[in-house]
Formats: sequence, C-alpha cells, structure tokens
Amino acid sequence: MTMFQPVSVASDRVMAALVAGLELEFGRGAAEALAARFLAAEEADFVWDARDQERWLGAYEVKDDDGFELDRVAITGQFEGRWFVAVCIVDGDGMAHGMTGKRSFETAKAAQKAFEVQR
Repeated sequence: MTMFQPVSVASDRVMAALVAGLELEFGRGAAEALAARFLAAEEADFVWDARDQERWLGAYEVKDDDGFELDRVAITGQFEGRWFVAVCIVDGDGMAHGMTGKRSFETAKAAQKAFEVQR
C-alpha cells in the first residue's frame, strides 16, 4: 500500500530529511545552509506541491513563443508552518515553471482572505 501526504502536511519532515541527508555528505555545518539554498532554488515547485487551493487567473504572456502555453494560477496553502498565497506560472500538464510572487501569513483565515482577492 502506498501512502501519499501532501507537502503541506509533511513540510517539516521534508526539511529535516533534506538536512539529514546533506549532513551525511557535507557535515553538520554546511547541511542547513545547503538545504536553505536548495529550497530557495526549488521554491516554486515546493510551494506548488504544498497548495491546498488553486484558482486560474489567466494566460501568462510569453515573449519567446516556444509553442506551449502557460497560465497564471493563484494558490494558497501551508509550507514550513506558515500559510501563503502565491501566483505560479503553470503549464497545461500542471507543472510549475516559476512563481511571480508569494506572501506569507500567520493564519489560514488571513491567507484565505488574500487568496480571494488575488488577481
């Protein structure tokens, strides 16, 4: 049986597992700094995977037409113990290609209010 947990539920364990693995390879001092850099570089993917709700905002205009369309999608969820609202750039297969903005909130209610007015 396969168990699936969204990133929003397991985000504290994601960071702990990442740090533990990096400690084995690079030592304790470097592990946390490397983990933070890794998370920053992959933030759009982590935030997209941690979303609880999403709402299509419209097409994302691409200057270089590579033959595929991208959309702007507002999302809300929880990651690393904080609620967020973000706008991600997503392809037709539901894969995040970037993030144009993200705000953090102390409560789910505050994030939900911001999500509802996000344009």
